[in-house]
Amino acid sequence: MIKQMSKNVLITGGTGFIGKYLTDILIANDFSVSILSRAERKNTDSVTYYKWDLTQNYIDENAILNADYIIHLAGEGIVEKRWTKKRKQVILESRTQPIELIHSILKKHNKILDAFVSASAVGIYGADTSQRICTEETSPANDFLGLTCQQWENAADTIAALGIRTVKIRTGIVFGKDEGFLKKVAPSFKAGFGSILGTGKQYLPWIHIDDLSQIYLKAITDIHMHGPYNAAVTDNTTNTGFSKILANLYGYNLWLPKAPEFILKIVLGEMSAAVLKGQRVSSEKIQKAGFEFQYYDLETALSSCLK
Repeated sequence: MIKQMSKNVLITGGTGFIGKYLTDILIANDFSVSILSRAERKNTDSVTYYKWDLTQNYIDENAILNADYIIHLAGEGIVEKRWTKKRKQVILESRTQPIELIHSILKKHNKILDAFVSASAVGIYGADTSQRICTEETSPANDFLGLTCQQWENAADTIAALGIRTVKIRTGIVFGKDEGFLKKVAPSFKAGFGSILGTGKQYLPWIHIDDLSQIYLKAITDIHMHGPYNAAVTDNTTNTGFSKILANLYGYNLWLPKAPEFILKIVLGEMSAAVLKGQRVSSEKIQKAGFEFQYYDLETALSSCLK
């Protein structure tokens, strides 16, 4: 019997935190993986690397032509640097420009993918704290995060306009071992200096990296999925709740006063909105699509990441 060739998944941002986890999940499920990389990398038995250079508007077209699916994860970090006008432009273009290049190659060669799956973020609902629960039908916000996510998703919609099933994963804060959000905040908590940020009432929509990877896997394999899906647990976690649990897992109760909101605004500027505000987010749509969260309890999720 001739063995059927495995389907190929091309990942932008495949060498990042989420991309590395997702690559392992895809390989374990008999997909071959291709990754776009700025640096020269050696191919392995499971992963093929293709060159791209956004500064030159260049992607190796073979990466697109050999792909059955594309997962778009690439994008500059939201909270890596202060939000200057130039930095905002970099954050936006690092998300939209790759899609524009992919779209041009797909259109040029009349290439139809099995699916295109793009990252997005719950930031589309804005840097706001209120009692409303945001669903995929909630109107996007007009602040920086909201507008960035809108343009990110609008770019993905140009792929859908080619007749390709397109899914947009609106992701919350991602928890993973030694990576992502915890890599930034865990050291101070581990040292005994954890504290609540601002009022502590801001919601913290979160998801474990294992669950997020499984959502991406479902998005490419479930032909009924299309459009936006919130990827965050509906448990109404606040910064206070998160901070208390993380401190307890390190064996102490919070003792420092809350980090004052006005100081964070001075230090972080406009970017402070990303840590001082937060929305309640519904996961009902992805669950109705048949997805079951492995990590639905915050303490269990954090504990698994700290082991």
